[in-house]
Amino acid sequence: MVASSHPWFVRKDLDGFFGLMIDNLIQLILIVSLCRELIHLPDSYIFGRILPGAAISILLGNFFYSWQARQLARETGREDVTALPYGINTVSLFAYIFFIMLPIYQETKDPVWAWKVGLVACFLNGFIEIVGAFIAETVRRITPRAALLSALAGIAITFISMDFSFRIFAQPLIAMLPMALIFLSYFSHQRFPLALPGGLVAIIVGTALAWGLGAMSGKPWNVGFTLARPVYSGGSLWEALWHPAFLNYLSVILPMGIFNVVGSLQNIESAEAAGDRYRTFPSLMANGIGSVVAALFGSAFPTTIYIGHPGWKRLGARAGYSALNGIFITFLCLTGTIQTVLNFIPLEAGIGILLYIGIIIVAQSFQETPKEHALAVAVGLFPALAAWGLLMVETGLKAGGKNLYEIGLAPFAQSLAIHGMISLERGFIFTSMILASIGVFLIEREFFRAAFWSLAAALFAAIGIIHAYELTPGGVAT
Repeated sequence: MVASSHPWFVRKDLDGFFGLMIDNLIQLILIVSLCRELIHLPDSYIFGRILPGAAISILLGNFFYSWQARQLARETGREDVTALPYGINTVSLFAYIFFIMLPIYQETKDPVWAWKVGLVACFLNGFIEIVGAFIAETVRRITPRAALLSALAGIAITFISMDFSFRIFAQPLIAMLPMALIFLSYFSHQRFPLALPGGLVAIIVGTALAWGLGAMSGKPWNVGFTLARPVYSGGSLWEALWHPAFLNYLSVILPMGIFNVVGSLQNIESAEAAGDRYRTFPSLMANGIGSVVAALFGSAFPTTIYIGHPGWKRLGARAGYSALNGIFITFLCLTGTIQTVLNFIPLEAGIGILLYIGIIIVAQSFQETPKEHALAVAVGLFPALAAWGLLMVETGLKAGGKNLYEIGLAPFAQSLAIHGMISLERGFIFTSMILASIGVFLIEREFFRAAFWSLAAALFAAIGIIHAYELTPGGVAT
């Protein structure tokens, strides 16, 4: 009876699966391309160590969050519970590549040593998340919902929605119609023939357009199929852990670990606002364990609870989409067929789903908080906008063969207050929470609590968690 009331899979899980799969696929592509091009790590390590290690962590995490969703459904007697989305942490991926692994490679010219120190960074990130699980519920209780959701909304409107909007308008003949179908399905709740999920219809149409218009020049079935089994890499991790080299990068590892704890906490709050109240401790503990397992089996990139639960819920996804994603991503990682999928299905066919997820997160930050707190939510968006603006500046300079370290800040003096942009960007997820919290308590005329958050801001600034920065050849660093 329980099995029929709370099935592992429902039809709408396919929509959630396609969206989450594409999100994870993008992270894997970044890992392969950046480790090859920047770190010059041999393919034997990328496909034989990193991807299998990532596969184990993703599979374990996705299955845990699917199980957790079914448990919540049983406890509450509801059939609309949606699992927390989970995968490789994008922010940590870039931070560890550019601020840990790349500098080590440039100094030693040893890509394998850079990978080993990356394992330490991933392991310590997981350890911080495990420790954070014990205090996160307290942080959640004292932080207004507007503050937690505003920080997510800032990320959603910039790093998710804007990026995918650019990709869609860069390939309008391929991406625009699938996006329109996504909006038709998810905005209007329009049903398609045979009750096909909107995400599946969009991917089919986008793929057909890409092939029909000659945009897919690859030969999808010519990519080799190579079975790779996970390899225990604890010895490599242990070697780097007892070497003083990694101590130079604690200034990156510690803030990123705290950042990931807070980000996961915000996503749990977002899930509760959407109707699914998950216990904080096991959710964060599983997240931390996933990162530790990833490091022990060769992946230098931690995992996290993803932004977007309300979006997956609105799609109709339940528990099964998470398990499906874990199975599929594991298959890709262990068989080396990532490029095959990309050669057959263009990313543009499915990114409309991720654009929709970003839209839902922004809308939720206003809809699921008291309307009088809208001012505080709006203020909390500013730091993420600054972070996105800095990304645009750095990307533009990189395209011209330059970076901020080379040219300095002086050339911007007359046109852009870039020092202020960078200061607001550093630790932006914390600054967003703090500004929104102060805003909420000022609106509620709780001046002592507003003063408490102001004091927290001063402390964070004093120890360099927010605002502090330096220009390095690899980019802006804390």
